[in-house]
Amino acid sequence: MAIVNATRLAAALLTAAALSALAGCGQGQQKQAGPPPPPAVTVANPERRTVVDQDEYVGRFVAVDAVEVRARLSGYLSEIHFTDGQMVKKGDLLFTIDRRPFSIALEQMRANLAQARANLAFTEADLARGQELVHNKTITEQSYDQRIQAKRVAEASVAAQEAAVRQATLDLEFTELRAPVDGRIGDRRISPGNLISGGTTSGSTSLLATIVSVDPIRFEFTFDEASYLRYQRFAGPATQMAKGESGVSVSLKLIDEQEFEHTGKMDFVDNAIDRSSGTIRGRAVLDNPGARFTPGMFGHIRVPGSPPHSALLISDAAIGTEQSRKYVLVVDDGGVARQKYVTLGQLDGGLRVIKDGLAAGDKVIVKGLMRARSGQKVTVQDEPAPPPPRKGPDEAKAG
Repeated sequence: MAIVNATRLAAALLTAAALSALAGCGQGQQKQAGPPPPPAVTVANPERRTVVDQDEYVGRFVAVDAVEVRARLSGYLSEIHFTDGQMVKKGDLLFTIDRRPFSIALEQMRANLAQARANLAFTEADLARGQELVHNKTITEQSYDQRIQAKRVAEASVAAQEAAVRQATLDLEFTELRAPVDGRIGDRRISPGNLISGGTTSGSTSLLATIVSVDPIRFEFTFDEASYLRYQRFAGPATQMAKGESGVSVSLKLIDEQEFEHTGKMDFVDNAIDRSSGTIRGRAVLDNPGARFTPGMFGHIRVPGSPPHSALLISDAAIGTEQSRKYVLVVDDGGVARQKYVTLGQLDGGLRVIKDGLAAGDKVIVKGLMRARSGQKVTVQDEPAPPPPRKGPDEAKAG
């Protein structure tokens, strides 16, 4: 029993010695590691530029000219001279109505005109004879007045028949329906052989096709009353826009594009604000040589929203989000990161305009934003300057 107790005592002493050694090693490692160094961040001063605020709106493309092709007279449609969806020029023949009834009517009117002219010639000769007879007292004054009246009636009949001939000629021309404007025609609404109704009332006439102009094209949008008042109160291009003057440059993009790469000019602002919506309608015009824009298509437009002014700009990478507010981290003189809430503007040359909350001398953290915390010391590294542009062969030789 003495031997067993001695063995247990020795094992306990060895275990205690091992635990003491491990505790000593842990304390040594903790003393050796110490606190972590401040995180390294890259800072840069905001860039100052002269910018113009841009207001963005959503609108729709509309055609400059949109025409419904309808016949002015009734008849049977005999021919169609276009392919559905093709581009047409002003004056191109589109439809032909059966011309035969109108040709016959024109010939009849010409015959009536010839008869009226023959009657006029007879009355003129009869009146000339009457002048001699009344001078010699062969006929009475009443008979002479009757001949004068007959000549006037014959002249009126000739004028009426000439007008009837012109109307019949015009009807014959109306049997050929031609394109009134340049543009793209839609599909045919009626096939040859059908009877079409013509006239001057759209509700009772047959719609044959539609034509919309393509180049140039217009873009219509609406903006609120507050923006309209702002445009009127500062000098610059937007004042011209508020007054309806043309020449204000605008930029557009389609719904699947990232940049405003299309340019146009303002050409119209409405003369009244809509009472129901409190908005007013504006319109821009732009070239569309490749028919890229189609009437009815949605898009986004940017218009100048302020006079030129000086602004501070920073990279989007330096901007953080806290719920609905935006902020940046700046480094003070003591090397501590401080949070500043900012108001953002539009992008300009790849940088974000800061409308409020930032000073020109602030050192903004542009790299390492995820490592820094407000109130924590950081290790500052200035943002490296961009490399100089490479010289071409000719410049290198000159140098």
